[in-house]
Amino acid sequence: MDASVVLLNFGEPPEPERDTVEEYLTRIFYNNADLEDYDTEEAAMERSRELARRRAPGLIEEYEEIGGSPLNPQSEAQADALKAELADRGHDVETYVGLQFMEPLVEDAVESVRADRHDRVVGLPIYPLCGPSTTVAALEEFEEAVAAADDWDPQLHQVTGWHRHPLYNRIRADAITDYADEHGLDLDDEDTALLFSAHGTPQYYLERGSRYGIYVEEWCETMAAMVGVDDYLLGYQNHENRDIPWTGPDVEAVLEETDADRLLVDPVSFMHEQSETLSELDDELKEEAEAEGIEFHRVPIPHDDDRFAEVLADLIEPFLAGFEPGYYQLRECQCKEEGAVCLNAPRSQ
Repeated sequence: MDASVVLLNFGEPPEPERDTVEEYLTRIFYNNADLEDYDTEEAAMERSRELARRRAPGLIEEYEEIGGSPLNPQSEAQADALKAELADRGHDVETYVGLQFMEPLVEDAVESVRADRHDRVVGLPIYPLCGPSTTVAALEEFEEAVAAADDWDPQLHQVTGWHRHPLYNRIRADAITDYADEHGLDLDDEDTALLFSAHGTPQYYLERGSRYGIYVEEWCETMAAMVGVDDYLLGYQNHENRDIPWTGPDVEAVLEETDADRLLVDPVSFMHEQSETLSELDDELKEEAEAEGIEFHRVPIPHDDDRFAEVLADLIEPFLAGFEPGYYQLRECQCKEEGAVCLNAPRSQ
C-alpha cells in the first residue's frame, strides 16, 4: 500500500475538562491571531490564552449539556467508511484523521503517514464550503507538516471546496425532506419556515477575498430549490469573542423577525454533530424559539449516510487511479494560493 488519505477537520474536546478545553480554545484563537494587531508572537499567544480563559466556562457548560462532543468519533467513522469505499473501487488506501485544534492534530496524522512510509498522500478537509480559517488553514498546516517531515518526500495532493458535488447535495436535500416527512411538516405551508443556519466567519476574511459568504448563499439557494421551497431564511452562528464584525444576520436575529409558527432549521457547512449543532441550535436557539411560541425542529447532520463515503471517494479517486482531476470537474482552487483543486473554480481557469 503506497497511498494514503488524511481527512482534515476542526476537532472538539471529547470531554468537558477545563485544561483540555482551554488548550483547544487557545489553539483556535492563536490560529486567528491576524484578526488583531500584535507586536510579537508572544503577545499574540498571551491574548489567545486570555480569550480562551474567558470563553472556556461557557463552552465547558455546553459540553456538559451534550455529554462531550461526538465530532472526533464521527470523523473516525467517516475515515473507516471511506477506506472501505475505496477498497470496493479497487484502491488499497490507508485513511487517517488530522484535527486542527484537538488530538490527533494535523501534524500527528502526517507523522503517522510518514512512519507508515506512504509515498502518495491526499489531504481532504471535511468542510463542504471552503473557508479561510477552516479549509485553507487546515491544508496549509497539512502542507507545512509534510514539508517539515524528515527523510520523506511524498507525492502530495490537496482538495478544497466540494459543496457543489451532486451527491452531497442530494444527501443534504434528502435529510431535509426525510425529516419533514417523518415529523409531518409541510414545507409549502406558509406557517412553516425553512431556516438555514450557517457557521459564521469574521468579515475580515470576506473583505480580503474569501468567497465563503458567496458559497453559503449559493448553496442555500440550490438546496431550497431541491426541496421545493421558494422562500427561506438564512442566519449565521457567530462567535464574537473579539470586538470585530462577523457575518450577518445572526441566526438569533432572524428568529426574532420571523412570523412563522414552525421552524425547520438545517445546519449549513457542518458534516458532523458538534457543540454548534447540539448545544447552540438544539438547546439555545430552540429555547429562544419556544419562548416566542414557535415550534422548533432541526434537521440531523447526515454524517453517517452511507452515500457520504462515495462523495469523498469521488474527490480522491483521480489521484489514486491516475487520471486528470478535471475529468471530475476538479480545477485549480481560487481560495488557496497553489497546490489544490476544488469543485468551485470556473471552467475558464
